[in-house]
Amino acid sequence: MNNATDFASNRQVKYCAGCGDYAILAALKKTFAALDLDPRHVAVISGIGCSSRTPYYLSTWGFNTIHGRAGAVASGLKIARPDLSVWQMTGDGDCTAIGGNHFIHELRRNVDINIVLFNNQIYGLTKGQYSPTTPQGQVTKTSPYGTIERPFNVGELVLGAKGTFFARTLDKELKLTQELLTASYRHKGTAVLECLTNCVVWNDGAHKNREYLIVHDGDSITIDGEQLIYDSHNKALAQKALAYFDGDKHPMLLGVIYQEQQPTYEESLYQQMQ
Repeated sequence: MNNATDFASNRQVKYCAGCGDYAILAALKKTFAALDLDPRHVAVISGIGCSSRTPYYLSTWGFNTIHGRAGAVASGLKIARPDLSVWQMTGDGDCTAIGGNHFIHELRRNVDINIVLFNNQIYGLTKGQYSPTTPQGQVTKTSPYGTIERPFNVGELVLGAKGTFFARTLDKELKLTQELLTASYRHKGTAVLECLTNCVVWNDGAHKNREYLIVHDGDSITIDGEQLIYDSHNKALAQKALAYFDGDKHPMLLGVIYQEQQPTYEESLYQQMQ
């Protein structure tokens, strides 16, 4: 039986003091250990950004690709080596901006990959430019008068691209993060876990001043005065809940928000080849 230290590399972790990425890294190691994964059967692929340093800090197979291309490399690896547990580490800029095209096609193809999307609503590594998830009106290095762009809701983007699993957690919710990483691992297909993380240097407190609602299947929720029983397999309900519980006028939704089972890309490909 492995423990968390078995998944730690000998490299010094160089996130900024207080960065939310520390919590996600710790949750990953604990989850891998709890699942009793063999480090030799795990591959962690990343793009560019603070989140994408993760492969250096794990004692698994790892590869740090170029900006926005982690999905292409991770997909190729999973197709060639379906026996590996493939994890893609990415950020809101790396994944939804320069990597956006790869991201949406990765989702619709449903390759059996676990995508951990660190969302601090800013470009942290390159010093504070606004990203596709930065709230409209926020002043940043590249929007000195406030960004005029409307941000992505990552969950809505996943569902719109035919994604089969979407969950969301908050960096300080350590137990929840481990539960959702486990659910992601057990999902057969592309699983996206959005991790709301804090960037203490360039966007401190981005996720602090809002309320959160952790939802589970069977929970009673109220949307526009209508009481509903939550079912993560109901796509229409998930879309409605993502739009309503957006962290603005209402709490932001956390937990497994949507999941469905569909054939994976590699399964269909190998069947066709045979």
